[in-house]
Amino acid sequence: MAILLLADHDATHLSDQTAKALTAASKIGGDVDVLVAGSGVKGVAEQAAKLAGISKVIVADDASLANNLAEPLAALIVSLAGSYDTIVAAATSVGKNVMPRVAALLDVSQVSEIIEVISPYTFKRPIYAGNAIQTVHMSEAKRVITVRTTAFPSASQGSTSAAVEQVPTAASFSALSSHVSDALSSSDRPELTSAKIIISGGRALGSSEKFKEVILPVADKLGAAVGASRAAVDAGYAPNDWQVGQTGKVVAPDLYIACGISGAIQHLAGMKDSKVIVAINKDEEAPIFQVADYGLVADLFDILPELESSL
Repeated sequence: MAILLLADHDATHLSDQTAKALTAASKIGGDVDVLVAGSGVKGVAEQAAKLAGISKVIVADDASLANNLAEPLAALIVSLAGSYDTIVAAATSVGKNVMPRVAALLDVSQVSEIIEVISPYTFKRPIYAGNAIQTVHMSEAKRVITVRTTAFPSASQGSTSAAVEQVPTAASFSALSSHVSDALSSSDRPELTSAKIIISGGRALGSSEKFKEVILPVADKLGAAVGASRAAVDAGYAPNDWQVGQTGKVVAPDLYIACGISGAIQHLAGMKDSKVIVAINKDEEAPIFQVADYGLVADLFDILPELESSL
């Protein structure tokens, strides 16, 4: 059984989401090849080659692949699919964008965001915002899978580097879409999905100014990433890329501090796999306390400045 794993990267660094997806791919069994697609990705390929448990790295370097557009990247994967039984990607923004198109072009079903591998054909995945776990058995000849990486540890570094193989790219894949621009936020804080510590605020903060005054100083002292509930994002207290939850980012840090977050199902789906959960809320009946390892019934406007001062 041969497996093709799509590498997640920014053209400079290989995302740790790839190492976690590799762990899932290895549990399926068989030889795992890693596909690094993009423009100017030699350095990323070298990083991927150092992962333990892969057979080789396949590099597709072409200007049409520079911005992870779904159409050219899916076409590339389909052109390679004849040699593979299973195609895997991390359930990142790129994986979620590209893999459904791959599945459609191959005329097979996709199994999304698996959290456990039972056999090469049987997987578990969360449904109903994580309130139920579905077991899926696939009978199709080819399997297209995305991996919820919070459920798997990162693959280790190998003692030697795997072989790197260049593949020809179809001269400029059909341009059904084009890249216009990127609107990126920049921050000195850790990236949300890879952070070891996250402190999140909810609607109880009351304003974006309070978010900055109360949450950010503690985050800076802890070296933590900053998250937010959907209610806080919808109210304009925090930017969209801070949202944690079913329709935001799914995280599993070593420490998650939820401040003024009630714990709606949508939010819990994005953070309940965190190693240690600390909840601060005035309402002792708030659902967040049901998943918290440590709960503090208190006013966050009193507690967080005191915490920041102690730190």
